Amino acid sequence: MKSQLGPLPARVTICEVGPRDGLQNESQLVSADDKVHYIDLLSESGLSLIETTSFVSPKAVPQIGDAAEVMARIRRRPGVRYLVLVPNVRGLERAQQAGADAVAVFTAATESFAKRNINMTIAQSLETFGEVVASAKRAGMWVRGYISTAFGCPYEGTTPVASVIRVARALVAMGCDEISVGDTIGVATPLQVADVVARLRDEVPLERLALHLHDTRGTALANIVAGLQQGVAIFDSSSGGLGGCPFAPGATGNVATEDVLYLLDGMGIETRVDLAKVRAASRFIAGVLRRDQLPSRAFNALEAAAAR
Repeated sequence: MKSQLGPLPARVTICEVGPRDGLQNESQLVSADDKVHYIDLLSESGLSLIETTSFVSPKAVPQIGDAAEVMARIRRRPGVRYLVLVPNVRGLERAQQAGADAVAVFTAATESFAKRNINMTIAQSLETFGEVVASAKRAGMWVRGYISTAFGCPYEGTTPVASVIRVARALVAMGCDEISVGDTIGVATPLQVADVVARLRDEVPLERLALHLHDTRGTALANIVAGLQQGVAIFDSSSGGLGGCPFAPGATGNVATEDVLYLLDGMGIETRVDLAKVRAASRFIAGVLRRDQLPSRAFNALEAAAAR
């Protein structure tokens, strides 16, 4: 579409990460019943991609110890892809047993973060995930690859774009269908986003490139606009803005789905996602978490307007 901002995608896909990335960062354990209802509410909103749970070790992440139960109980709607994270072949096997048909692998663009987050070097992670992706593709599964700390690292500072390109190239070569490039600690600014995307386009086709942006410093929506201007049409977000930033205690983490939808709707960009129904899902989970407000500015403003 044409605009004063230049050519923009006519339609954007939202990858909803609240049920996994959002809830995993909450200190409160959420019951399987509540997770299932939350995911079912999100499924009714028109979202086509929902990051549902993770098959990492429950000992490492107690919040997702019920992954198999959640996957077994959600109401799967036609046209919705329910994505689960897997750390290795064993995790993939558990995901397959639970009926998953879409999986994600996750590495980083900086060695320090990879070591702290997944206890592997980048090279080791790519070797491990090569086996995972090959097995998943043989089984006919859709595969997403995540690159954390693509813009900045809590241990190494600004991430060299060359490092992001190297990891993206490896994930594409091993067969990932989509690559999500993450601003894990929320330090990116629009010019940086534009530069990274412009340099990634030769490695990852734009229709397979997603941005996973955190709002830690309040720049996520501006960074989304920068991504749109570069032709990116897939963005990750979390309903209500659930999920903190573990490397910046007390700071906001994932950009909120409501904020992204409000932005895109106002720009005339189609998402086919019902903002009111996403708000209903956020309202439900806010009650479960016993919160009067969520980080999402649009959610809070629309809820307050509706209460008048």
